[in-house]
Amino acid sequence: MRGLLNSWLKSASFRRTLAFVVLLVVWEAGARAGWVSPFYAPAPSAVAKVLFDLFADGQIWTHLEATFAAALAGLAGGLVLGILLGFAAALVPLLAELLEPVMILLNAIPRVILAPLFVIWLGIDLASKVALALILVAVLVFFSVYSGIKEVDQRLVERVRTLGGGRRVLIREVYVPSVTAWVMANLKVAVGFAFTGAVVGEFVASSRGLGYLLQFAQSTYNVSLTLALIALIMAFVLILFALAERLERRLLRWR
Repeated sequence: MRGLLNSWLKSASFRRTLAFVVLLVVWEAGARAGWVSPFYAPAPSAVAKVLFDLFADGQIWTHLEATFAAALAGLAGGLVLGILLGFAAALVPLLAELLEPVMILLNAIPRVILAPLFVIWLGIDLASKVALALILVAVLVFFSVYSGIKEVDQRLVERVRTLGGGRRVLIREVYVPSVTAWVMANLKVAVGFAFTGAVVGEFVASSRGLGYLLQFAQSTYNVSLTLALIALIMAFVLILFALAERLERRLLRWR
């Protein structure tokens, strides 16, 4: 138990949590001292009360379920699609000529502006939110995989081929380890993108979800509710960041 505690105290997750707690303490002190206007930035204690009320009446669970379903489905789909397209583009030059310009264009524009288009195509239900989260993640993962394979030392590839290794051996023993490092380095960013896609999609048009609640809070100028929802999203993203770090350490032990 002591070893696990010491390991957590030395981790990046602990440092992020500590920084978050310090921010809340300073914010609360500033609010109580009158340095911060409660209209523009209510004290954390007031925000916490709003959060408590959201969970107490039970209505928040429907919205959490909608946002998490969209974000996690988009994350999973984006990872799979990005990995497949990245491998295809890196290993088949003809596909690279077709895919790379499209991905560069998608990466160049603010992809959240696609949210209204997905709503028009797929409606205001879950599908449009999943699609936006998927696109955000897939473009990021595509370039991670594509770059990971392109950056492999060609001398290593030539040696494997000299020893009789075919494409299957190259993929398993050379490309996959390289790609894993690149993908894991961007996994935490992908988690943030997935939640961005889900929440922005709900903000544009939805009947439930945290983005829907944010849009309602904005329309009623409810700063406490807005901050409570932002804090809730941040808390869940931090938890997913910690899980991603554990996964990264496990998958990259070979390093």
